[in-house]
Amino acid sequence: MKRTHLPLNALRVFDAAARHLSFTKAADELAVTPAAVGQQIRALEDTLGVVLFKRMTRNLELTPEAERALPALRAGFLQFEESVRILQDAQGSRVLTIAAPRDFTAKWLAARLAGYARANPEVRFVLAASDGAVDFTQANLDLAIVFDGEPQEEGIHGRVIAAETLVLVGAPGAEADGSRIAHPGDLEATGLTVADAGLALDAAALGLGLAKVPATLAAADLAAGRVVPIGEPEPSAQSWWLIAPTPQWRQAKVRAIVEFLLA
Repeated sequence: MKRTHLPLNALRVFDAAARHLSFTKAADELAVTPAAVGQQIRALEDTLGVVLFKRMTRNLELTPEAERALPALRAGFLQFEESVRILQDAQGSRVLTIAAPRDFTAKWLAARLAGYARANPEVRFVLAASDGAVDFTQANLDLAIVFDGEPQEEGIHGRVIAAETLVLVGAPGAEADGSRIAHPGDLEATGLTVADAGLALDAAALGLGLAKVPATLAAADLAAGRVVPIGEPEPSAQSWWLIAPTPQWRQAKVRAIVEFLLA
């Protein structure tokens, strides 16, 4: 019989009925009715062209053919169970590989991953730096974080971390008309130029100018008093998104870390 035609559900019913030698007890194990068990056994007998049970007055008795077949059947089910365990172990790995821009990792992500690790000491993180589009086909990533609009790429699903605004910040006592630090997220600035918004924040805290940066990045520095807001926040067309190929969102480890980060 071809593999695609194997009556796997009926074979599972046969195994239960053979162990109990009772359709009623097999039905209890499988959470179905005794009539459903009887129907599956009759259908299996018709498919295979053999009799599996001798129906006695008070119980069932296996036919010699059924007796001979059971060891191989049960060995096959054990192999199925082992295959499922291997698949679950692979996707249930306690290693989480996350790609994110360096400044986002330093200013927001790292502290939250530390909190998650304290509550889940068996988890290990692998952090990769990303400065633009993430190619999941070329990297063994569980999750990525990008500063962008809603994901439009086919097969990529995302959840937004928070609606974003842009804030202008400077060191305590900084003048509102001070020079503005340039970085890839603020190319209009004409002062000191740095590689990313995180470095712009650090430079602003040292009094080297003002920095216009995403409020999410600035939150910890604002709370600590390293920088102060200058003027009112501005809306941003982009936000921080958690993204991954759609199938990866089914993994328990991905769902768990996402829910923690969004809590």
